[in-house]
Amino acid sequence: MATITVTHKQLRSNYAVLQTLTPAEFEVGDSIVVATVGVPFNGTKIVYALPQFLFLGIDSEGDLLFDYNIPIPNQVLFAETSDDIERTAATGTITYAPVCTWVSAADVMTYLGITIANPSDDYTLLTQSVSAGNQFCYRRRQESGYTDSLTTSPGGDATLGTLMYCAALWRSRGSIENTYATFDGMGTATQQSLTPIVKQLLGIPRPAVA
Repeated sequence: MATITVTHKQLRSNYAVLQTLTPAEFEVGDSIVVATVGVPFNGTKIVYALPQFLFLGIDSEGDLLFDYNIPIPNQVLFAETSDDIERTAATGTITYAPVCTWVSAADVMTYLGITIANPSDDYTLLTQSVSAGNQFCYRRRQESGYTDSLTTSPGGDATLGTLMYCAALWRSRGSIENTYATFDGMGTATQQSLTPIVKQLLGIPRPAVA
C-alpha cells in the first residue's frame, strides 16, 4: 500500500484533478482512495487520466483539454460531478492499495497436485503464498510497463507463471537461504522461486523501447 501527499486540487467540467508531491505508481483504471482533501474530492475514485499539463476542461465532444504551455507533473484526474473549483493549494492524501487475484489457493493446490486441510498451518502458509505471489507478479509486470487488470489475468502465460511462483513460495517453507527444506542426506537442490521460465511466462523484465 502506498500513501501519497496531495499538494493541489482543481475541479472543472465535472472532472477533478489532484497534484501529488511525488510520482505515483497507479495507472489509468486503478482504484484510489482520496482522504482529507475535502468535499467533493474525498472517497474512492477510479483514475481516468494522468495528465502532465494544466487541465482546462472539456470541448463540445467531451474530450479533455489542456494548456500544453503549462506543464504540471504528478497529476491524477477522475470524474467528479460538482461545481468548478479553481486550481489551488491543498492538503490530504491519496492511498493506493492494489489487490491482485489472478490465481486462488484452490488453483495452486491443483497445480501442486495436493489437498491441504483448512484450517491448518500449511493452509495458512498457502494463502500467504498466494497473496504474495499475486501481488509480486502483478507489481513486476507493472514495473515492466504492462497495464493489467487486478482481477483477471492477462493471459494463460501470466497465469501459469503466477501459479509456478506461488507454488515455489509455498514449497520453500522452512528453508534456509537458497535451499528447500529437506531430510535427504544426499543434499539439497538450489531453490529458485523466480526462475527464468517464470520470468518468460510473465514477460519480465520487458526491455524499454524508445
